[in-house]
Amino acid sequence: MAKLKLDLHDICKNGSLIEKELNRAINEAVEKRIALVEIIPGKGSGQLKKAVLRFLNRPEVKKLYHRIDKDRDNFGRLFVRFKH
Repeated sequence: MAKLKLDLHDICKNGSLIEKELNRAINEAVEKRIALVEIIPGKGSGQLKKAVLRFLNRPEVKKLYHRIDKDRDNFGRLFVRFKH
């Protein structure tokens, strides 16, 4: 199973760059028919994770993926699953 990994720790202070990287990862997964994208917003205060979830819940983005799983062992990790 192919998987993409997107770590947002390095770009957490730049909102437009975060959105651009999320768009790139989602579009790459759709184009290359990758089943799973792992997004790591980090544990911090949760603000970055909330921003990522808001992005993923946009109607134009939501129609591209199948579901979102939150890692129960690691609060700072999300899995976006695709059905191709």
